Amino acid sequence: MKLFEQRQGDFIYPHIILIISDLTPMNKHQKKALVLFAKDPAPGKVKTRLSGLLDEDTILKLYIHFLAAGFKMLASVKGADPVIAVAPPIASDFFQANPSAKSFEIFSQEGADLGQRMRQAILKCFDNGYERTVIIGADSPNLPVEYIQRALDSEEPLTLGPSVDGGYYLIGMGPKLIDVFDNVQWGTETALAETGANARKKGYGVELLPVWYDIDRPEDLRYLKTHMELSGGNDETAKSLLEFLETLELKQTQ
Repeated sequence: MKLFEQRQGDFIYPHIILIISDLTPMNKHQKKALVLFAKDPAPGKVKTRLSGLLDEDTILKLYIHFLAAGFKMLASVKGADPVIAVAPPIASDFFQANPSAKSFEIFSQEGADLGQRMRQAILKCFDNGYERTVIIGADSPNLPVEYIQRALDSEEPLTLGPSVDGGYYLIGMGPKLIDVFDNVQWGTETALAETGANARKKGYGVELLPVWYDIDRPEDLRYLKTHMELSGGNDETAKSLLEFLETLELKQTQ
């Protein structure tokens, strides 16, 4: 299943142009890894909590914009190799055929829940010789790159990026795995607190980044549109996402 076609170095999903450049080679060159957690884009399989607001095809187009923003983040940080961890196991040719994603290391996520998948991804990076691993999601398309860079450059053993919904948009570890993922209620407002409590029980403090937000619900998407309209797009990928958001009917119905 092809989700885009290539033309003049850009990749296109119907009426969308997403431009990525200056990509890091996929072979290991750095001591740190930045991992983007992403889903293989397929209708009805991504951003399902937006289904009451948007149809499946529109949600899929939106998610491909989110992935483009994630690719841009991977390409923008300094001193880290870019990695994409895909869930569920890769079923389409989106990442393999995408000229941008070809430049990144790509593997499938493993594990029954988010905690297990993050644990396995971090272990995989450490097993391959990385000394620090940072994971971000594809749900925060306008996350400031400075926050990611701060997590990569941190000398603390554990870094978390708190999300306004009680979870976290980023986790960073190094030089070893700190197993903080047990007994966490993923997708709830207690995930950050429970992860932090696990760290304290093991004798580790937590370095917190500035608070940011994920896009999961219709109200999150409305806020993203307002935020981007006020702050403006600072690159082609952000401008393309904002232009797409402006085509959507996002008003709250009575």
